[in-house]
Amino acid sequence: MIVRDQIAELVRRALAEAQAADALPSVAVEDIAVERPQNAEHGDFATSLPLKLARPMRMNPLQIAERISTHIRGDGLLESASVAAPGFINFSLKREWLQERVDAIRTAGATFGDLDAGQAQSVQVEFVSANPVGPLHIAHARGGVIGSALANILQAAGHDVTREYYFNDAGAQIGHFQRTLHARYLQQCGRDAEVPEDGYQGEYMVDLAAEIRAEEGDRFLGMPEPEASEALGAIGIAKFMARIRDDLMSLRIEFDEWFNEASLYVNGQFESAMALLRDKGYVTERERAVWFASTLLGDEKDKVLVRGNGIPTYFASDVAYHYNKFFEREFDHVINIWGADHQGHALFMNAVVAALGMPEDKLTLIINQLVTLKRGGETVRLSKRTGDIITLREVIDEVGADACRYFFLSRAADSQMEFDLELAKRQSQENPVYYIQYAHARIASILRLAAERGMDYGDGDAALLTHEAELALIRKMMELPELIGMMAHNLEAHHLPHYASELATAFHWFYQNCRVVSGVEGEEALSKARLKLVDAARITLARCLSLMVMDAPTKM
Repeated sequence: MIVRDQIAELVRRALAEAQAADALPSVAVEDIAVERPQNAEHGDFATSLPLKLARPMRMNPLQIAERISTHIRGDGLLESASVAAPGFINFSLKREWLQERVDAIRTAGATFGDLDAGQAQSVQVEFVSANPVGPLHIAHARGGVIGSALANILQAAGHDVTREYYFNDAGAQIGHFQRTLHARYLQQCGRDAEVPEDGYQGEYMVDLAAEIRAEEGDRFLGMPEPEASEALGAIGIAKFMARIRDDLMSLRIEFDEWFNEASLYVNGQFESAMALLRDKGYVTERERAVWFASTLLGDEKDKVLVRGNGIPTYFASDVAYHYNKFFEREFDHVINIWGADHQGHALFMNAVVAALGMPEDKLTLIINQLVTLKRGGETVRLSKRTGDIITLREVIDEVGADACRYFFLSRAADSQMEFDLELAKRQSQENPVYYIQYAHARIASILRLAAERGMDYGDGDAALLTHEAELALIRKMMELPELIGMMAHNLEAHHLPHYASELATAFHWFYQNCRVVSGVEGEEALSKARLKLVDAARITLARCLSLMVMDAPTKM
């Protein structure tokens, strides 16, 4: 149990005892909120429960706080539980308990921060899912980083997580891609051909056609246009999908499942989903098309599921895909991480979940907003290489995967962000990536020095850690399990990079104030205790970097 929950349980018991002793009226309490006060002088934790109970109990909140506090027992955890106006109870952790956490962190090792959720769920996190009709760009990268970090956090919180990429290999966009590639291929072969108005205009399609022509020759020239378009499209999609996988791997993004859209129509999920919606009265036919009556469930307008020509729309694919998620694979919770261009699709998806008979909290939609690239104060709009879209690969090549991951993760998904390429490359404390990784490298250098001097600190006594900077570092490390629980509950991964920066600051402050490897006679015991603390800091900082899928360098 994380510390905050332990304190909440102590408060719950104290309240029950006070009520049993008739010191307080018997009033039901659903939630006991325990928070970290903004002012450290108020202690490590605080609860405002007496203020919330003042009205139902018809008592002064300060009086309620005093009567609860008299029944609070520290259980080896608390140094004090003090009352403060107008009705707070402030808690200070026992110094001995903090010191004992150093050995506890070292024992936990790479699993430090992991939680036993108690109510573990099977969670699917679907992210990126870009159409395989072009290279990945930075908006895809942001969603990918958020998705992979959030999946790691949910797993650390005890859930069974499936990371999934939805591979769109069916539908109208594929048709546009096939016809565009066919036109570009004909042009490469010296034939006159016009790119369709609804086609893909990017320079990357010219490059792709040239590559295929170099590998395959002119063998598609003699084919009928539909057959040639389909064959070329299959080659092009395979190539882009391979590049997408490579780009994602370069950003350290991996998936447990790659789900093919086409399988929904081959394996019967589309028919099953349509039958279910028809039985529930959400499917209508008019204007020679099949419609989903999503307006009955709060959407702005009904959506076409099957066009008059018999071709399903991407709305139909989404219905079938979520039928598969909820009814066939039976995920307890589904999280879709989409780009800003899907904002208008959210109402439809919520309507689909309701129409399928699922509770609304089974699906969470996270819409990650746009990224603006900056180089210093100047906005970067176009690719240096092709003059059009800036690809993910270009950004990784310039600043590296660690910087991409940190900065894409550092803002809440629903807020737009600016990514300064110059800052991301800067090797100074202004760059938070450098600042955090430098802290880990400094830790590694301290432990190397101790090893070179033959210092075995396994028997170090953490009870010697009494300096304010030492205890502050322990306190900061002990926030990690609590943070993981909060991020998993709120589905907000952006708190992690900021915590890592705060942890690095706490370590640097400790390092500046406390000599670790001392050559002074009589300080061997203190050095051993501090080396234990440094090792615990290494574990905690490396855990943060691991969850963010960033390197933990030992030298810089």
